[in-house]
Amino acid sequence: MNTPSIDFLYLSEPDMIAAGVTDMPACVDAMQETFVLLHRGDYRMAGPNSDSHGAMITFPDDSPFPNMPANTPERRLMAMPAYLGGDFGTSGVKWYGSNIANRDKGLPRSILMFMLSDTDTGAPLALMSANLLSAYRTGAVPGVGARLLARPDSRVVGIVGPGVMARTSLAAFVAACPDIETVKIKGRGQGSIDSFRAWAAEEYPKLETIVVDTIEDAVRDSDIVTYCTTGMLGDPSKYPLIVRDWVRPGAFLSMPAMCDLDDAMRAPDVRKVVDNVRLYEAWAEETGYPSHHRIPIIGCKFMDMIHDGAMDRADLVDLGAIAAGAAVGRRSDDEIVLLSVGGMPVEDVAWGTVVYRNAVKRGIGTTLNLWQSPALA
Repeated sequence: MNTPSIDFLYLSEPDMIAAGVTDMPACVDAMQETFVLLHRGDYRMAGPNSDSHGAMITFPDDSPFPNMPANTPERRLMAMPAYLGGDFGTSGVKWYGSNIANRDKGLPRSILMFMLSDTDTGAPLALMSANLLSAYRTGAVPGVGARLLARPDSRVVGIVGPGVMARTSLAAFVAACPDIETVKIKGRGQGSIDSFRAWAAEEYPKLETIVVDTIEDAVRDSDIVTYCTTGMLGDPSKYPLIVRDWVRPGAFLSMPAMCDLDDAMRAPDVRKVVDNVRLYEAWAEETGYPSHHRIPIIGCKFMDMIHDGAMDRADLVDLGAIAAGAAVGRRSDDEIVLLSVGGMPVEDVAWGTVVYRNAVKRGIGTTLNLWQSPALA
């Protein structure tokens, strides 16, 4: 009996756009469903606790071989596998290549692909261009946070680092909080500022965009704040700082990139939420203490604070528990809520599955054949 022929779908970036990868409200919905499944345990990722971010190839600071790359900022080659249950029921892996020097070649810093597979057989369902897939699922998680944790009457967003991550985060904030009317941006280069303002004017012509001079200016009087910056790892004292005196009562802070806290922001009355507690536990095990030096996401700072006895483990709240109704979200209008966004491959599986199913329904993409009959079956 011959093994059946296997076909799969190839989706280029234009195909992904046609299949709805940039539909942010739908992406926020998919991410919220994902967090409910995370809370229930209906998922798997890599690592001993099934919650690892992924497996990354690292390079030495001084390469001993002429063809081996040296360690440089944002250089990574990484595989991020996951299974997600519920109505998704699929598995996948994102291949993540990144090098900040790509910009000198006219390329994005990161170049991503995603393979979606049938969980039962392991057969490929689709090979996808994944830069937009990854960007939108990353931005949608802050949107889930804003939906569940920001004040519903939020009107002002403060952004530090107006790059791609800031664009998708703003798109998700607008989807979650439709009363947003002003965005303040603090950037390092005029090019990124101009590009962000042009994008915002086209996508959200009713939004007022204000360029500010300092991080403090971006944070003060903002209802929602996000830092989307990049930089060198290793010394948290050089990470962008969140200062309590800058933060207005009732603000929601979404942090998908490097940052650190002043002493007042570490106080117990600041609500500390993470996208998946077990993700940060896996990082702490993989990197050792202190993990915030190796992984600059603020959730790793929380784990170091717990290690030091400066924070009670019970005070760390899981976003999935809030999404599932098992934990309280915002407790008062004046409560400051800080969300750490680390990113997980289950999110790629969720959004990739939605986009793949859209593509099949709409007849989008190119069908490729893996085999008619495998040579070594």
